[in-house]
Amino acid sequence: MPDTLLATTSSLLTRERGLVWHPYSALRAQTLYAVRAAEGVRLRLADAEGAEHEVIDAMSSWWSTIHGYRHPVLDDAVREQTERFSHVMFGGLTHEPAVELAERLVAMTPESMRHVFFADSGSVSVEVALKLAVQVQAAQDRPERRRFIALRGGYHGDTAGAMSVCDPVDGMHAAFAGHVAEQVFLPRPPAARLVGGELRALDEVAVAQWCVEAERAIADHAHEVAGVIVEPILQGAGGMHIWAPDCLRHLRELTTAHGILLIHDEIATGFGRTGRMWAGEWAGVEPDILCVGKALTGGYLTLAAMLCSSAVADALEGSDTAALLHGPTFMANPLACAVASASLDLVRTHALDQVHQVGAALSSALASPSHVTSGLPRSVRDLRTLGAVGVIELDPPVDVTAVTRAAVRRGVWVRPFRNLVYTMPPYTSTPEDVAMIGAALLDAVAEVHG
Repeated sequence: MPDTLLATTSSLLTRERGLVWHPYSALRAQTLYAVRAAEGVRLRLADAEGAEHEVIDAMSSWWSTIHGYRHPVLDDAVREQTERFSHVMFGGLTHEPAVELAERLVAMTPESMRHVFFADSGSVSVEVALKLAVQVQAAQDRPERRRFIALRGGYHGDTAGAMSVCDPVDGMHAAFAGHVAEQVFLPRPPAARLVGGELRALDEVAVAQWCVEAERAIADHAHEVAGVIVEPILQGAGGMHIWAPDCLRHLRELTTAHGILLIHDEIATGFGRTGRMWAGEWAGVEPDILCVGKALTGGYLTLAAMLCSSAVADALEGSDTAALLHGPTFMANPLACAVASASLDLVRTHALDQVHQVGAALSSALASPSHVTSGLPRSVRDLRTLGAVGVIELDPPVDVTAVTRAAVRRGVWVRPFRNLVYTMPPYTSTPEDVAMIGAALLDAVAEVHG
């Protein structure tokens, strides 16, 4: 590394230390890399020791940069909108990028989704979904229905309402008990795996038992519950858990029978990530309310959306307020909407084919770890894939710093958590890129936890 670049990197990391918090990190306990450039699926990093690293971003910048960095179509969309106007308030005004994006979302989401509310982030879209469910129940003369049912192992965001429906014991927000609303939780649904292109439960008896427990819990709490919220089929930050479609089908039947709204949080799973455009498709289920985000803008700008059915919207419209009581300052930001529309065009024409290619490469890379010279480490409990998602589950907690450094030395950026080393690569990753990711992750695990 040139002396000037080393000095710049060292200065940057020194200036930041104790100044800026990073996600789920102590203020002064950082092991950071400085990003020098990003293009395609690769990042150019520099570390505090002066070393440069070109790495494949195996995380898609937390699952959002599905088309890679500096994509010419997305660059053009932002540039062209900037030349018109970058932002206007959405109260009392509208604009072409917002309407165009809403039309695209309605066209590509499940048939029942007909109405759109734009939010700043995925967490905020969950907040809006919860508030909408409470308002709709009140509009139907059931104001006592204000609680929610969620799943153990679930994660729905970091704001107060979203935290309340995350796993209350093993989740990242257990420290906030008493601060957030107390909700009702079902057990984590039994696991499923891909067999011949279909998701099948590993234990059908366990599925039947889970369905009985869900039926009992919903019957017991239906009088006070506005909605059930789930990450359909794949729980993300709660453990990268792939769960049985029969459980989701049963939840749909139960919520319909009891007049409870079913909310799908597809912020992480939507836009093809699991191998279907929407994870709910694995169960043939459509929700009453749908939350989307992360990949919506291709990772360019923060934007999310909540969609709902006409039945839900009509119930709200018939209430005393008629209004959905939420309104972010940057709601439907034109720049974000413009790049999101461009991103969705790429998703519609390319995403599923790309995901199937990435998924096949991931399955091969993680199912045949013969390149690990010492064999598969004993610490590995499970290897699993679904669509463009690959997971290495360990028995001990991951040494995040050590595994990250080991992967970076092998040319891959990864951010493990808890006992999971996982990848959600950009859809534009080549089979060679994915093979490199798989080898790097397995070798890093073998080095650190072998």
